[in-house]
Amino acid sequence: MPADQTPAKGGDRPGLTILIAAPRGFCAGVDRAIEIVERALEKYGAPVYVRHEIVHNRYVVEGLKAKGAIFVEELDEVPDDAPVVFSAHGVPKSVPEEAERRELLYVDATCPLVSKVHRQAERLLEKDKHILFIGHAGHPEVIGTMGQVAKGEMTLVETVEDVANLPFTSEDDLAFLTQTTLSVDDTAEIIAALQARFPSIAAPKAEDICYATSNRQAAVKELAPGSDLVLVIGAPNSSNSLRLVEVAERCGTTAKLIQRADEIDPVWLEGVGTVGLTAGASAPETLVREVVDKLAEWRTIEERPVLVTEEKMIFKLPRQLAD
Repeated sequence: MPADQTPAKGGDRPGLTILIAAPRGFCAGVDRAIEIVERALEKYGAPVYVRHEIVHNRYVVEGLKAKGAIFVEELDEVPDDAPVVFSAHGVPKSVPEEAERRELLYVDATCPLVSKVHRQAERLLEKDKHILFIGHAGHPEVIGTMGQVAKGEMTLVETVEDVANLPFTSEDDLAFLTQTTLSVDDTAEIIAALQARFPSIAAPKAEDICYATSNRQAAVKELAPGSDLVLVIGAPNSSNSLRLVEVAERCGTTAKLIQRADEIDPVWLEGVGTVGLTAGASAPETLVREVVDKLAEWRTIEERPVLVTEEKMIFKLPRQLAD
């Protein structure tokens, strides 16, 4: 599998083929969320407060801090006269309710595909269904989605094993929804287990896992078998980035999650002729180029794109910032 590692002409550095996933990096929801913070800073002036990291990427967060954004975890850290933006992951209903009680100026940067899941949850409750929510405990998106309903109206399911332990019967009126950034394969297994145990469980009309998550996983499945090492640019708290590492490893390829190029250990490249490279949905393209440049310091690079689809999705900005 390793590519030809003979030194390039005119130099003594061995060659390295980089298979670069497409699509990769920013999705439409992340683009929108970052633009919301930037436009809020332009319209209202600094500081603009942001509840939770706007997206899970330290480089992006630090860049927005430099422009005047202040990141907090809870609304009680926001002064009464300051604008606040809610992160792309979504928030429990109690958060905008508290903002309205305090008469705060707030802008909701929740990804529209996450908001779609929130609306589905509301409609399912109107039909008196109990919701089984497939997701990872503690993730901000899960906290936000489960916070759309009263306690006890939604049950979190993380694994196939959880399905066997659910305290429901096939007679119960159940429905399921999923976090948008899950592993496509893992989620399919959990859904199959739910449908086997609860044949009448209601499914979403369309898959909840977002297009960007699915596309990035598909690109890794395409490039990983031909790679000796896969590098995934993303944060350790980024669900979709962690899933890309798992997808590569399931293909039998060693994979490393990195936030920046300076985290690459040259030892990783020993015996490696082909590197697969991708970036989670919160990682900007500048970090991809940074990694390529770092690899070029050690090896003679040949870049090859691995395209599985083209993304043309664009989400509208909130009305108060659209002008």
